[in-house]
Amino acid sequence: MYSEIAHFWQTDTNVFVPTDYAEVQSLWAEDHVVGAAVAGLAAFTLDTAFGLPDFTPARLTVDLFKSPRRAPMTTAVDLLRNGRRVRNSVCTIEQEGIAVARAVLVQYRRAEAPDGHEWTPKAESLVAPSLDGLPVQNGSVRQLQSAELGWTSEIADHQNAARKRVVIRSVDIVAGQPNTPFVQAAAAAEATSLVTNLGTAGVGYINGDLTVALARLPRSDWICVHADTHWASDGISVGTATLSDACGPIGSGLVTALSNRHAQINFAN
Repeated sequence: MYSEIAHFWQTDTNVFVPTDYAEVQSLWAEDHVVGAAVAGLAAFTLDTAFGLPDFTPARLTVDLFKSPRRAPMTTAVDLLRNGRRVRNSVCTIEQEGIAVARAVLVQYRRAEAPDGHEWTPKAESLVAPSLDGLPVQNGSVRQLQSAELGWTSEIADHQNAARKRVVIRSVDIVAGQPNTPFVQAAAAAEATSLVTNLGTAGVGYINGDLTVALARLPRSDWICVHADTHWASDGISVGTATLSDACGPIGSGLVTALSNRHAQINFAN
């Protein structure tokens, strides 16, 4: 296993090996890779192949078919549509010839806004706090807030039924390749599952996807994920969150998840 403060080591054009960096490991199983790393790898691959300065990566949807192991991953990309204003592309991530994830990216060309004004929620409370000066753990910084508890770094402090938010500054997805704003947003947005599915007994829902919708790219190296909704029935949950940076809201995260109660993660234990 490669030792690096990053999620992956790139060993070939389309081959990525998980490092032994602690936060690569999923809490669901020791040999699984955390979802944020997979989402970040998909964003990195698509951004590298198809990123253009005049286009915003407006939507990334990552379907997590199978929990990836801590083993080499190969990526394959395809540009489905190369339009003047809209571009569509896809990335498939495989392990030993089996697809473990598939990501679809929609890029829009930036343009002048239309006339008029639309309703928008008040943004003052959605500006993320600064992480400057906070302790670094495993190369990254993460702070959570819920109810009246204030900001702490321990997830167990926030095992309650209150609304939550988390602010994250992640390490690089690929060693030696600084995260682009898009990659940073995709990796952080996976925390939508955490802030919407964390309850009084920990996390009992495991997400099978992630959708990141961006009106603009982040302008700070840290991103705040604010829980907006959590709806659940028959062991299926849907969670949404607002993503923001130092300047205010930038977009939304969406996850669907299914009950994983027999492997529920109780951070207080």
